[in-house]
Amino acid sequence: MNKLTRRDFAKSGIVAGTGTAISRMNIMGANDRINIGLIGCGDRAMQIYPIFLKEAGVNPVAVSDVYQPYLDKAVATSGKPVAKHEDFRRLLEIKEIDAVVIATPDHWHALNTIMACQAGKDVYVEKPMSLTILEGRKMVEAARKNNRVVQNGSQQRSGPHYQEAVKLIRDGAIGPVHKITVGYTRNSMPGLKPLGELGKELPKTLNWDMWLGPAPYVPFDPFRCHYNFRWFWDYSGGQMTNWGAHNLDIARWALNARGPSAVAAFGGRYAINDGGETPDVQEVIYNFPNCVVTWSGREVNRTRDEYLSFQGTKGTLSILRDGFTIAPETWRKKETPEIAPMQMKGDGKESQVLHIRNFLDCMRSRKRPVADVEEGHLTATMCHMGNIATRLGRSLKWDARKEEFISDAEANKMLSTEYRKPWRLE
Repeated sequence: MNKLTRRDFAKSGIVAGTGTAISRMNIMGANDRINIGLIGCGDRAMQIYPIFLKEAGVNPVAVSDVYQPYLDKAVATSGKPVAKHEDFRRLLEIKEIDAVVIATPDHWHALNTIMACQAGKDVYVEKPMSLTILEGRKMVEAARKNNRVVQNGSQQRSGPHYQEAVKLIRDGAIGPVHKITVGYTRNSMPGLKPLGELGKELPKTLNWDMWLGPAPYVPFDPFRCHYNFRWFWDYSGGQMTNWGAHNLDIARWALNARGPSAVAAFGGRYAINDGGETPDVQEVIYNFPNCVVTWSGREVNRTRDEYLSFQGTKGTLSILRDGFTIAPETWRKKETPEIAPMQMKGDGKESQVLHIRNFLDCMRSRKRPVADVEEGHLTATMCHMGNIATRLGRSLKWDARKEEFISDAEANKMLSTEYRKPWRLE
């Protein structure tokens, strides 16, 4: 079996996208400081914020969160005195901040990003890019209008083995690819519970009205906070926008496509009765030119299906964060396959570091990052399309240029959501 190492990859000079993590070699000067602010200080923030702080030249200036314990933890993590604000708008008013890291719940991503761009800040915003398709387009427009570098937190794009896999697929190494299988499975039965120390009563340490922000008002519910916001349509899109945003992104990248021409989907929350709304079983089919992409989501059984596999006529490339393998395919009436087995190791932690470094390097060069806002938007659009089709329970035709469903007023109403006053999407 052929094995590709990191050194082999670096020597090849492979470029699988705009500004790969390895090809950029801008060296920072001693005084080349980037002042950053953190918006949203929960679990995901505490995974990526320390990585930012370890990068040479990065200087923390301020943190913002509506939950006091998270805010206090972010201050302690900063390692130096920083300003802290409950309202992220106060953070954006700090002129010395060059960039913001956004790790809020999904329904805040658009407003956080757009307002940061308008304030002259570059942005690293976690995936999924948006809550709705219209939000994503507005985020792209804000980035372009204000000449901002905006990196979506799809760190797999910075993984050397993902970049190599995409190049191999585009170069025809496994033959023409007419089927891509994407999926995420786990067993969450009988359901999930509120996380952290939140009880039934609204704590004084949480600004619930600000947490809801543009989302419709509902009485305080501890299950809607922290990680579990993902299971409510007003704040997120379930595992489709959680894990689908990662692997559908690689599928679309390998196809070098703006988006599918049609989508069909079915599913629902059939077995998990914890108060969540998003599907615990979901099947989505996307139609691309000469290729069908499927997403299988399942939260009721942990039997492992294919995570991300590209089925070519000469072989199958299966990829995870720890590497990929290529298994040759033998054609009918042929004794030997046309290609040899291959594998390449990967490192998910390294990919995250490289992704953050790519963003910082692009801040200095003003080049577009590997997961530019437009790419994040197009991938989030695929996810939202799948969820819209699931909720409607039927197939839909899509105009990828106009970013609207064809002759379907009901589906097009779901391209956006009404914001709760006084919040507005501009």
